[in-house]
Amino acid sequence: MPAYTPAPIDTSRVVLPADLIDLTERLAENTHELWSQQRLADGWTPGPTRDDAARQHPCLVPYSELPESEKEYDRRTALGTLKLILALGYRIEKPR
Repeated sequence: MPAYTPAPIDTSRVVLPADLIDLTERLAENTHELWSQQRLADGWTPGPTRDDAARQHPCLVPYSELPESEKEYDRRTALGTLKLILALGYRIEKPR
């Protein structure tokens, strides 16, 4: 089987307006909430370390309690999603 080489759409030239930067944090938090919801539905529980056999994960906590490194992972996902939406020509407008 050939090696997989990820090739995401280049969004390096996309600059987000300030109001979308604020949206990034909300999306990051929601990303974590969705991940946590699915893990819990799959029988995972909070634990001191990740243990796949016991289905325990230390990040099954509210977003505000995550280590900054974990929040940054979710922020990168959210930022990448927003940039992709703009790169594809869509507009995101804040409701008035």
